[in-house]
Amino acid sequence: MGKQQDVGGPDGHSGSDTTAHRATGDSVDARLALAQDPATSQMALFELASDPSVVVRKAVAARADAPAQALRPLTRDYDRQVREAVARNPSASVGNLLRLVKDDDRWVRWAVAGNPACDESIRQVMSEASDKELRGLLAELRELEPELAAKLIDDVSPEVRERLATHTHDPDVITALMADRTARVRKGVARNPRTTAEQRSALAQDSVVDVRAALVRSVELAEADLERLVDDRSVQVRLAMATSEFVPPHIRQALGRDPDAMVADAARDFRPASGSSPVVRAPRIGHRRSGTGPGRPGDATR
Repeated sequence: MGKQQDVGGPDGHSGSDTTAHRATGDSVDARLALAQDPATSQMALFELASDPSVVVRKAVAARADAPAQALRPLTRDYDRQVREAVARNPSASVGNLLRLVKDDDRWVRWAVAGNPACDESIRQVMSEASDKELRGLLAELRELEPELAAKLIDDVSPEVRERLATHTHDPDVITALMADRTARVRKGVARNPRTTAEQRSALAQDSVVDVRAALVRSVELAEADLERLVDDRSVQVRLAMATSEFVPPHIRQALGRDPDAMVADAARDFRPASGSSPVVRAPRIGHRRSGTGPGRPGDATR
Protein backbone atom coordinates (compact mmCIF):
# COMPACT_ATOMS: atom_id res chain seq x y z
CA MET A 1 0.00 0.00 0.00
CA GLY A 2 1.45 3.32 -0.96
CA LYS A 3 1.65 6.16 1.55
CA GLN A 4 0.80 9.78 0.94
CA GLN A 5 3.78 12.03 0.91
CA ASP A 6 4.00 15.78 1.05
CA VAL A 7 5.35 17.43 -2.05
CA GLY A 8 9.01 18.07 -1.52
CA GLY A 9 11.05 21.17 -2.18
CA PRO A 10 13.27 21.81 -5.21
CA ASP A 11 14.41 18.20 -5.24
CA GLY A 12 10.80 17.14 -5.82
CA HIS A 13 10.74 18.72 -9.28
CA SER A 14 11.54 16.67 -12.34
CA GLY A 15 11.08 16.66 -16.07
CA SER A 16 7.52 15.47 -15.54
CA ASP A 17 6.66 18.83 -14.01
CA THR A 18 7.53 20.56 -17.25
CA THR A 19 5.40 18.00 -19.03
CA ALA A 20 2.50 18.83 -16.72
CA HIS A 21 2.76 22.53 -17.50
CA ARG A 22 2.82 21.74 -21.20
CA ALA A 23 -0.03 19.22 -20.95
CA THR A 24 -2.46 21.73 -19.42
CA GLY A 25 -2.96 23.21 -22.84
CA ASP A 26 -3.28 19.83 -24.52
CA SER A 27 -6.26 17.54 -24.84
CA VAL A 28 -8.01 15.91 -21.91
CA ASP A 29 -6.72 12.54 -23.11
CA ALA A 30 -3.14 13.76 -22.88
CA ARG A 31 -3.64 15.12 -19.37
CA LEU A 32 -5.45 11.93 -18.32
CA ALA A 33 -2.56 9.83 -19.61
CA LEU A 34 -0.18 11.98 -17.58
CA ALA A 35 -2.34 11.59 -14.46
CA GLN A 36 -2.28 7.81 -14.88
CA ASP A 37 1.42 7.51 -15.74
CA PRO A 38 3.35 5.90 -12.85
CA ALA A 39 6.36 8.03 -13.79
CA THR A 40 4.53 11.33 -13.28
CA SER A 41 6.08 13.26 -10.40
CA GLN A 42 4.21 14.21 -7.26
CA MET A 43 4.48 17.90 -8.11
CA ALA A 44 2.85 17.20 -11.46
CA LEU A 45 0.06 15.25 -9.73
CA PHE A 46 -0.48 18.20 -7.40
CA GLU A 47 -0.99 20.44 -10.43
CA LEU A 48 -3.26 17.91 -12.16
CA ALA A 49 -5.44 17.75 -9.04
CA SER A 50 -6.80 21.17 -10.04
CA ASP A 51 -7.36 20.21 -13.67
CA PRO A 52 -10.65 21.47 -15.17
CA SER A 53 -11.54 17.94 -16.28
CA VAL A 54 -13.36 15.67 -13.85
CA VAL A 55 -11.78 12.53 -15.33
CA VAL A 56 -8.29 13.89 -14.79
CA ARG A 57 -8.98 14.88 -11.19
CA LYS A 58 -10.62 11.50 -10.58
CA ALA A 59 -7.50 9.74 -11.92
CA VAL A 60 -5.35 11.69 -9.47
CA ALA A 61 -7.78 10.94 -6.63
CA ALA A 62 -7.49 7.20 -7.26
CA ARG A 63 -3.69 7.08 -7.19
CA ALA A 64 -2.26 5.42 -4.09
CA ASP A 65 0.92 7.46 -4.51
CA ALA A 66 -0.83 10.82 -4.79
CA PRO A 67 0.59 13.39 -2.34
CA ALA A 68 -1.51 14.47 0.61
CA GLN A 69 -1.63 18.03 -0.72
CA ALA A 70 -3.20 16.75 -3.93
CA LEU A 71 -5.88 14.62 -2.24
CA ARG A 72 -6.89 17.15 0.41
CA PRO A 73 -8.62 19.63 -1.96
CA LEU A 74 -10.16 16.71 -3.87
CA THR A 75 -12.11 15.75 -0.74
CA ARG A 76 -14.05 18.97 -1.35
CA ASP A 77 -14.34 18.59 -5.11
CA TYR A 78 -17.75 19.56 -6.51
CA ASP A 79 -17.95 16.24 -8.38
CA ARG A 80 -18.91 13.30 -6.19
CA GLN A 81 -17.06 10.78 -8.36
CA VAL A 82 -13.82 12.55 -7.52
CA ARG A 83 -14.60 12.59 -3.80
CA GLU A 84 -15.64 8.94 -3.97
CA ALA A 85 -12.33 8.03 -5.60
CA VAL A 86 -10.49 9.62 -2.67
CA ALA A 87 -12.79 7.78 -0.25
CA ARG A 88 -11.77 4.47 -1.86
CA ASN A 89 -8.07 5.31 -2.05
CA PRO A 90 -6.28 2.96 0.42
CA SER A 91 -3.60 5.57 0.94
CA ALA A 92 -5.97 8.37 1.88
CA SER A 93 -5.09 9.93 5.22
CA VAL A 94 -7.28 9.51 8.27
CA GLY A 95 -7.95 13.25 8.16
CA ASN A 96 -9.25 13.05 4.61
CA LEU A 97 -11.40 10.01 5.40
CA LEU A 98 -12.86 11.71 8.48
CA ARG A 99 -13.92 14.57 6.24
CA LEU A 100 -15.41 12.23 3.63
CA VAL A 101 -17.32 10.02 6.08
CA LYS A 102 -19.42 13.13 6.78
CA ASP A 103 -19.88 13.95 3.10
CA ASP A 104 -23.34 15.04 1.95
CA ASP A 105 -23.37 12.29 -0.69
CA ARG A 106 -24.22 8.82 0.58
CA TRP A 107 -22.04 6.98 -1.95
CA VAL A 108 -19.00 8.91 -0.78
CA ARG A 109 -19.75 8.14 2.87
CA TRP A 110 -20.34 4.45 2.13
CA ALA A 111 -17.08 4.19 0.18
CA VAL A 112 -15.15 5.22 3.30
CA ALA A 113 -16.55 2.17 5.12
CA GLY A 114 -14.83 -0.13 2.65
CA ASN A 115 -11.47 1.60 2.77
CA PRO A 116 -8.78 -0.53 4.48
CA ALA A 117 -7.38 2.68 5.98
CA CYS A 118 -10.61 3.19 7.93
CA ASP A 119 -9.51 3.17 11.59
CA GLU A 120 -11.18 3.27 15.01
CA SER A 121 -11.62 7.05 14.96
CA ILE A 122 -13.53 6.81 11.67
CA ARG A 123 -15.59 3.85 12.88
CA GLN A 124 -16.53 5.89 15.95
CA VAL A 125 -17.91 8.63 13.70
CA MET A 126 -19.79 5.99 11.68
CA SER A 127 -21.43 4.65 14.84
CA GLU A 128 -22.84 8.10 15.61
CA ALA A 129 -24.00 8.90 12.08
CA SER A 130 -27.66 9.53 11.30
CA ASP A 131 -27.16 7.51 8.09
CA LYS A 132 -28.66 4.08 8.83
CA GLU A 133 -26.79 2.42 5.95
CA LEU A 134 -23.48 3.75 7.19
CA ARG A 135 -24.15 2.24 10.61
CA GLY A 136 -25.20 -0.97 8.88
CA LEU A 137 -21.92 -1.12 7.01
CA LEU A 138 -20.14 -0.59 10.31
CA ALA A 139 -22.12 -3.47 11.82
CA GLU A 140 -20.78 -5.82 9.15
CA LEU A 141 -17.11 -5.10 9.80
CA ARG A 142 -15.21 -8.00 11.31
CA GLU A 143 -12.69 -5.80 13.12
CA LEU A 144 -15.41 -3.89 14.96
CA GLU A 145 -14.37 -2.81 18.45
CA PRO A 146 -16.38 -4.39 21.32
CA GLU A 147 -17.53 -0.99 22.60
CA LEU A 148 -18.89 -0.03 19.17
CA ALA A 149 -20.57 -3.42 18.78
CA ALA A 150 -22.17 -2.91 22.20
CA LYS A 151 -23.52 0.43 21.00
CA LEU A 152 -24.99 -1.13 17.87
CA ILE A 153 -26.76 -3.82 19.92
CA ASP A 154 -29.15 -1.04 20.96
CA ASP A 155 -29.27 0.69 17.58
CA VAL A 156 -32.68 2.20 16.82
CA SER A 157 -32.74 0.47 13.43
CA PRO A 158 -33.69 -3.24 13.35
CA GLU A 159 -31.81 -3.52 10.05
CA VAL A 160 -28.57 -2.39 11.65
CA ARG A 161 -29.03 -4.86 14.50
CA GLU A 162 -29.85 -7.64 12.01
CA ARG A 163 -26.67 -6.99 10.06
CA LEU A 164 -24.67 -7.00 13.27
CA ALA A 165 -26.34 -10.27 14.27
CA THR A 166 -25.44 -11.89 10.96
CA HIS A 167 -21.80 -10.83 10.84
CA THR A 168 -20.50 -10.46 14.38
CA HIS A 169 -17.75 -12.72 15.67
CA ASP A 170 -18.30 -11.59 19.26
CA PRO A 171 -20.04 -14.30 21.35
CA ASP A 172 -21.32 -11.70 23.81
CA VAL A 173 -22.98 -9.77 21.00
CA ILE A 174 -24.58 -12.96 19.66
CA THR A 175 -25.93 -13.77 23.13
CA ALA A 176 -27.39 -10.28 23.51
CA LEU A 177 -29.05 -10.31 20.09
CA MET A 178 -30.54 -13.75 20.69
CA ALA A 179 -32.88 -11.94 23.09
CA ASP A 180 -33.82 -9.16 20.67
CA ARG A 181 -37.59 -8.74 20.47
CA THR A 182 -37.50 -8.07 16.73
CA ALA A 183 -37.77 -11.25 14.66
CA ARG A 184 -35.55 -10.02 11.83
CA VAL A 185 -32.70 -9.55 14.30
CA ARG A 186 -33.02 -13.12 15.56
CA LYS A 187 -33.20 -14.16 11.91
CA GLY A 188 -29.81 -12.51 11.49
CA VAL A 189 -28.45 -14.53 14.41
CA ALA A 190 -29.87 -17.68 12.81
CA ARG A 191 -27.75 -17.03 9.71
CA ASN A 192 -24.57 -16.53 11.74
CA PRO A 193 -22.31 -19.64 11.56
CA ARG A 194 -20.61 -18.68 14.81
CA THR A 195 -23.59 -19.57 17.02
CA THR A 196 -23.20 -22.41 19.53
CA ALA A 197 -25.15 -25.69 19.41
CA GLU A 198 -27.23 -24.49 22.35
CA GLN A 199 -28.08 -21.25 20.61
CA ARG A 200 -29.05 -23.07 17.44
CA SER A 201 -31.31 -25.36 19.41
CA ALA A 202 -33.04 -22.35 20.93
CA LEU A 203 -33.45 -20.74 17.51
CA ALA A 204 -34.90 -23.98 16.14
CA GLN A 205 -37.74 -23.47 18.60
CA ASP A 206 -38.24 -19.76 17.85
CA SER A 207 -41.90 -18.80 17.54
CA VAL A 208 -41.31 -17.00 14.22
CA VAL A 209 -41.31 -19.06 11.03
CA ASP A 210 -38.76 -16.85 9.24
CA VAL A 211 -36.23 -17.41 12.01
CA ARG A 212 -36.54 -21.20 11.87
CA ALA A 213 -36.44 -21.20 8.06
CA ALA A 214 -33.32 -19.03 7.99
CA LEU A 215 -31.67 -21.34 10.50
CA VAL A 216 -32.15 -24.56 8.53
CA ARG A 217 -30.89 -22.88 5.36
CA SER A 218 -27.76 -21.49 6.96
CA VAL A 219 -26.14 -23.83 9.49
CA GLU A 220 -25.78 -27.45 10.52
CA LEU A 221 -28.10 -28.56 13.32
CA ALA A 222 -28.01 -31.32 15.90
CA GLU A 223 -29.96 -34.48 15.17
CA ALA A 224 -32.56 -33.71 17.85
CA ASP A 225 -33.26 -30.31 16.31
CA LEU A 226 -33.53 -31.79 12.81
CA GLU A 227 -35.97 -34.46 13.97
CA ARG A 228 -38.13 -31.79 15.56
CA LEU A 229 -38.05 -29.52 12.52
CA VAL A 230 -38.84 -32.29 10.02
CA ASP A 231 -42.32 -32.22 11.51
CA ASP A 232 -42.46 -28.44 11.82
CA ARG A 233 -45.97 -27.03 11.54
CA SER A 234 -44.81 -24.57 8.86
CA VAL A 235 -44.56 -25.66 5.24
CA GLN A 236 -42.06 -22.82 4.75
CA VAL A 237 -39.68 -24.34 7.28
CA ARG A 238 -39.97 -27.85 5.89
CA LEU A 239 -39.47 -26.54 2.35
CA ALA A 240 -36.36 -24.68 3.51
CA MET A 241 -35.05 -27.94 4.97
CA ALA A 242 -35.84 -29.85 1.76
CA THR A 243 -33.65 -27.44 -0.24
CA SER A 244 -30.90 -26.76 2.32
CA GLU A 245 -27.30 -27.76 1.70
CA PHE A 246 -26.92 -28.35 5.45
CA VAL A 247 -29.57 -31.06 5.84
CA PRO A 248 -28.22 -34.65 5.85
CA PRO A 249 -29.57 -37.22 3.35
CA HIS A 250 -31.63 -39.22 5.84
CA ILE A 251 -33.58 -36.13 6.88
CA ARG A 252 -34.14 -35.16 3.28
CA GLN A 253 -35.36 -38.69 2.59
CA ALA A 254 -37.93 -38.28 5.35
CA LEU A 255 -39.02 -34.97 3.82
CA GLY A 256 -39.55 -36.82 0.55
CA ARG A 257 -42.56 -38.37 2.26
CA ASP A 258 -43.90 -35.04 3.51
CA PRO A 259 -47.71 -34.64 3.27
CA ASP A 260 -47.21 -31.39 1.37
CA ALA A 261 -46.52 -32.24 -2.28
CA MET A 262 -44.31 -29.17 -2.80
CA VAL A 263 -42.04 -30.14 0.09
CA ALA A 264 -41.91 -33.79 -0.94
CA ASP A 265 -41.09 -32.95 -4.56
CA ALA A 266 -38.40 -30.45 -3.51
CA ALA A 267 -36.74 -33.04 -1.28
CA ARG A 268 -36.79 -35.76 -3.94
CA ASP A 269 -35.56 -33.39 -6.68
CA PHE A 270 -32.79 -31.81 -4.59
CA ARG A 271 -29.31 -31.80 -6.14
CA PRO A 272 -26.30 -30.47 -4.21
CA ALA A 273 -24.90 -27.26 -5.60
CA SER A 274 -21.38 -27.30 -7.00
CA GLY A 275 -18.87 -25.86 -4.58
CA SER A 276 -19.64 -24.56 -1.14
CA SER A 277 -22.53 -22.23 -0.49
CA PRO A 278 -21.60 -19.12 1.48
CA VAL A 279 -23.50 -18.80 4.73
CA VAL A 280 -22.80 -15.13 5.26
CA ARG A 281 -22.89 -12.70 2.38
CA ALA A 282 -20.03 -10.27 1.97
CA PRO A 283 -20.37 -6.83 3.56
CA ARG A 284 -22.32 -4.50 1.32
CA ILE A 285 -19.64 -1.90 0.97
CA GLY A 286 -20.87 0.96 -1.17
CA HIS A 287 -20.45 -0.23 -4.71
CA ARG A 288 -22.88 0.79 -7.39
CA ARG A 289 -23.52 -0.33 -10.90
CA SER A 290 -22.13 1.61 -13.81
CA GLY A 291 -24.47 3.70 -15.88
CA THR A 292 -27.20 6.05 -14.80
CA GLY A 293 -30.13 5.56 -12.53
CA PRO A 294 -32.49 7.41 -10.21
CA GLY A 295 -30.56 9.96 -8.21
CA ARG A 296 -27.40 9.26 -10.18
CA PRO A 297 -26.22 11.57 -12.92
CA GLY A 298 -24.28 10.02 -15.75
CA ASP A 299 -20.54 10.32 -16.10
CA ALA A 300 -19.38 13.86 -16.07
CA THR A 301 -18.36 15.32 -19.36
CA ARG A 302 -14.75 15.93 -20.00
